[in-house]
Amino acid sequence: MSAARAALAALIAGIATVGAVPCEAAVRTYYIAADDVLWNFAPSGRDLIAGTALPPVQAPQLGWSYHKALYRAYTDGTFRHLKTRGPASAYLGVLGPIIRAEVGDTIVVVFKNNTRLHLSVYPGGVEYGKASEGAPYSDRAPRSDKRGGAVAPGSTYTYTWMVPERSGPGPMDPSSIVWMYYSHTDDVRDLNTGPVGPIIITRRGMARSDGSPKDVDAEFVTMFSEIDESQSRLVSENLAGASTNPHHVSASAPQFQGANQFFTINGFLFGNLPMLTMTKGQRVRWYLMTTMSDFDFHFPTWHGQTVLANGQRSNTLPLGPGDTRVADMVPENPGVWMLNCDLDIHFDAGMTGRFTVQP
Repeated sequence: MSAARAALAALIAGIATVGAVPCEAAVRTYYIAADDVLWNFAPSGRDLIAGTALPPVQAPQLGWSYHKALYRAYTDGTFRHLKTRGPASAYLGVLGPIIRAEVGDTIVVVFKNNTRLHLSVYPGGVEYGKASEGAPYSDRAPRSDKRGGAVAPGSTYTYTWMVPERSGPGPMDPSSIVWMYYSHTDDVRDLNTGPVGPIIITRRGMARSDGSPKDVDAEFVTMFSEIDESQSRLVSENLAGASTNPHHVSASAPQFQGANQFFTINGFLFGNLPMLTMTKGQRVRWYLMTTMSDFDFHFPTWHGQTVLANGQRSNTLPLGPGDTRVADMVPENPGVWMLNCDLDIHFDAGMTGRFTVQP
């Protein structure tokens, strides 16, 4: 080979390797389905904060249980075996499985739509091509690249997302940050219908083999959200169901919308969020998320402890619509403590939970 050809070959090889994923990077594959689930916002049947009965159901509120389309994890691409959540993960509630990656990794989501609706999986923060965006708006992309924006009932679609540096923690961030993934087929109504989950990205070199950050002992993901069941795409099923609408409420009833809005933490009300448990002295990381309604302004508040966020210490943090935050805690005050939104109207509506700090 001539010197000129050798130089050209070296140049082409160099161009081909620019931006290539390091050899230690992982391809992390998740099998996630959207399933029709009958969800109870207060499964104990009681207000566990006050130690009393739940507020009485008064029409036009349907009740406490509603059909929802929720993301759930499966063991493989056959989608025959659901991954069950253990007691430590029960608090995730309506949230889909945690998707994890380290900067430099590739995420593959194999999505099966088990509902009657067209749904998708749209990710925040990560890098993707049009075929893996999960949003069906008009953008001059080929029709073949838009199939992932509205996956038909019963169909399966594979999304591939890259995790470059700009998807991971910034210079002032801790070792991991959180993004959201959710269905973007009908952006407003999809979130009220249910499919939403967290993506946790860890700084390069700071992740364990499962993608979790090495410098953290325990992690909790909490979504403070107003869920408007009157705007769910499954409102017809909820109105028609004997178990979800035992009093035969009509959607045309006055105040129907207001009576079927719920201010929740991970889809739970009035302290029914399963207990979050940690130990004194642990390095605990909280990932906070909100959805996008006009009412999704929240003030998560921890009783008995403080957190560090953006270099500042507090026990209350502000969240706006579509917001995500990370807060670190080293609990030092044993006991059972309340976690709630400090907005009075949301607190009164049941946006409350509890956590335990063990000695």
